[in-house]
Amino acid sequence: MNFEDTPQEAAFRATARAWIAANAPKQYEEELRKSSLGRTQLKNANILEVAKAWQKRKADAGWACLHWPKEYGGRGSSPIERVIWQQEEGPFGKLSGMFIIGHGMCGPTMMAFAREEHKRTYLPPLASGEKVWCQLFSEPAGGSDVAGLRTRAEKDGDNWVINGQKIWTSGAHYSDYGILLTRTDPTVPKHKGLTMFFLDMKSPGVEVRPIKQASGASDFNEVYFTNVRIPDHQRLGEVNDGWNVSLTTLMNERMSIGAGVSTGFPELFDYCSSLMLDDGPAIEDRAVRSKLANWAVKASGLRYTSMRAISALSKGERPGPENSIGKLVAGSMIQDVATYALDLQGAAGVVSGPEDAELAGRFQAMLLRAPGTRVEGGTDEIMRNIIAERVLGLPGDIRVDKDVPFNKIPTKGRG
Repeated sequence: MNFEDTPQEAAFRATARAWIAANAPKQYEEELRKSSLGRTQLKNANILEVAKAWQKRKADAGWACLHWPKEYGGRGSSPIERVIWQQEEGPFGKLSGMFIIGHGMCGPTMMAFAREEHKRTYLPPLASGEKVWCQLFSEPAGGSDVAGLRTRAEKDGDNWVINGQKIWTSGAHYSDYGILLTRTDPTVPKHKGLTMFFLDMKSPGVEVRPIKQASGASDFNEVYFTNVRIPDHQRLGEVNDGWNVSLTTLMNERMSIGAGVSTGFPELFDYCSSLMLDDGPAIEDRAVRSKLANWAVKASGLRYTSMRAISALSKGERPGPENSIGKLVAGSMIQDVATYALDLQGAAGVVSGPEDAELAGRFQAMLLRAPGTRVEGGTDEIMRNIIAERVLGLPGDIRVDKDVPFNKIPTKGRG
């Protein structure tokens, strides 16, 4: 790829830069610049409210969800223009993290499978940040094995009645809508009896319970469904074809997480550039430089892998399994980077409070959040299987339940 701007791209960049300079919430710039994975928050403001206000301002000026069609709240821009915008938005782009699931996963799924009237009704407020969406896939008995889910959907006239539980649902506690994967036929193999819907998260029978994390935050949730009624017109795709619908969501999910997750490398490099060790500046230490060089190569590889995905999108191709590479590498890398940073801090690394810890506990928060990054969107093991089988073409893993009807698969507790 040629990474130099064309004249048209340079003009787009100049326009975007000027608009951001005139409209961005500069009062939060320094806090956002210093924030990192696991600790993106503002001291004197509600970050969700700030994020919604910034997203709405962008939408009103035509800068929201740039690659989406105009009729759905976007700008109709090219994938390259989207990248240019992200580069120019800089630290203010961290506010978009509140909408990554809706914009990166739910939106593309709705565009591909929802009715046209639903696209025109629900996508513009999703693009503008006025409505937040979540993704309801994982369950206690079906995490990375999404097809092992047990939440039931039973037809009742023109409605479906939902009963079951989801877990690890990011942002469910502040979401307005969600896409929901359910089991509609337990008598066929597990991948063939699934159906997807979208629903109002304020529907009667929906209960959201935030989960307290090791970091003290509550980004994830349990969601319970008790006789929740969803109209059939809110079904996405055909009945029992939910697995194919979910592939659109999952491929976009892995691309969004892999392209958007922080690696921690820029923060570590800045830290080492100012850190003094017993025998001199950390940046001049051979062992430190060796570590930094290794992570610099990985960070560069992630960038170019992301660019290849963007190039494929610009040609109209669907996000593929190769996007699992970015998530796999970035997830483990941020954990390794945070661990090394705390090693450099020595005894001070055990202090994690933002008021007392070195660098306001940035690397401590990173380390506590890193395991979640390695699990969400598919565990490292699932990512390796996808890469091995669907990218490298290696023999498939043994799946003894592949062709067994779901209700015949043995489970704990059954005789």
